[in-house]
Amino acid sequence: MEKKELAHYVDHTQLSQTAVWADIEKLCDEAIRFETASVCIPPSYVKQAKEYVGEKMAVCTVIGFPNGYNTTEVKEFETRQALEDGADEIDMVINLGWVKDGQYDLVEEEIRTLKKACGEKILKVIIETCLLTEEEKIRMCEVVTASGADFIKTSTGFSKAGATFEDIELFAKHVGENVKIKAAGGISSLEDAEKFLELGANRLGTSRIVRLLEAEEQA
Repeated sequence: MEKKELAHYVDHTQLSQTAVWADIEKLCDEAIRFETASVCIPPSYVKQAKEYVGEKMAVCTVIGFPNGYNTTEVKEFETRQALEDGADEIDMVINLGWVKDGQYDLVEEEIRTLKKACGEKILKVIIETCLLTEEEKIRMCEVVTASGADFIKTSTGFSKAGATFEDIELFAKHVGENVKIKAAGGISSLEDAEKFLELGANRLGTSRIVRLLEAEEQA
């Protein structure tokens, strides 16, 4: 794969708490230029960003972010609001406390609720792998598969660690054929990005890949 093709798998991301519109606008311009899969931005900027990019770029936003312990009703409202504002893709954070309590039925029902709200729009499920045991990760692969969600995603990028090669290999072994994989958090080199894709990732959540591609252009 040519390095510039890596951008097509990237959700070009800006989720800083202090992000201002100028940051989001720049992100959108870069995403359009490099033909990334989407821009991933805070919910408060979705409407403005969609008006700015139109059909040139998919807009992704985050729900229950970054901790995941909002009630299902709040997450559903957030999701519907984001879709009304023009979001094309939704990245939701699961309730990790429910996982630790073994209440996988509640986790699955919540994901189903949000997928129903999304309809044909893409729903990605963030399970925050750095906070889970291997057994919990495997169970979440099964839950996400059963729920009808489109993607399982490793990380928010706001916890102790991000994506690892081992987690992507684990996902690839345990998710169903209907579920794609998104590696996110800490992807810091073009070589790592390519390896994540080789191991089974279909998307990469990162702000760095476009920066690295820009640097290569200027070299």
